[in-house]
Amino acid sequence: MLHLAHLPDRGVLAIAGRDQVAFLQGLVSNDVAEVAPGRAVWAALLTAQGKWLADFFILTDGVRLLVDCERAHAAMLMTRLLRYRLRAEVEIADASAEFLVYAAWGGQPDFTTEVISAPDPRLAEAGWRLLSRAPLAANASFEDWDLHRLALGLPDGSRDLESERTLLLEAGFDELAGVSWSKGCYMGQELTARTRYRGLIKRRLVPVIVSGPLPLPATPVEGDGAARGSMRSGRRALGLASLRIDSLGERLTCGEAVLTPRVPAWMRLRP
Repeated sequence: MLHLAHLPDRGVLAIAGRDQVAFLQGLVSNDVAEVAPGRAVWAALLTAQGKWLADFFILTDGVRLLVDCERAHAAMLMTRLLRYRLRAEVEIADASAEFLVYAAWGGQPDFTTEVISAPDPRLAEAGWRLLSRAPLAANASFEDWDLHRLALGLPDGSRDLESERTLLLEAGFDELAGVSWSKGCYMGQELTARTRYRGLIKRRLVPVIVSGPLPLPATPVEGDGAARGSMRSGRRALGLASLRIDSLGERLTCGEAVLTPRVPAWMRLRP
């Protein structure tokens, strides 16, 4: 059965103009040239030091690049992109009032041509991303989608990642096709490459099963009497936690709950 949920916390930026691909290519972690009708990429904007600022899906309507991002990040992204525009022939606008953002999963969609859609590029099981100018007949809630992505171990932006602190490889961007290793330079590329080739990752964002009251985000995780990480997002008995890789075999507690790491098949704990 196909599930369709509206994602009210998502906004859309539109990037138009002759240089739209080249402009974004030098700024984000993935290969923007791969974006085409029916094909999206997942990418991140980093600091110059290679730390996460925002992540987003990039789709196209055939004329513009459409950036499906956290609504709360739209203004920040606009400001940063405009700062780097310089002489590039691009126009950047907030199109959040033009589009509603949806996620679909659990079946094969059959959308009208007026809906801009593409498979979620992270995992086939994740489903589809959709942008629609008109409301669609959703049969699932945001909470349903949240449980689905938690079961898959997929991060959800600032709910799981820390601005100017998180490294992409800590959050699964390598395995989930959020980084291009062949496209060339982009902002923050040097540290991202170094963490991969030198195996510098010591912690990972890992799915956990929660036994007990669901901890609040940022609640410290402890194991063997020492700090092991922190809780990130969660719902019911599922969550994500940022944990030291060498602690995954320990008994981990978080507030009044016990966390049991559940490493998904797609995850490689080291680069």
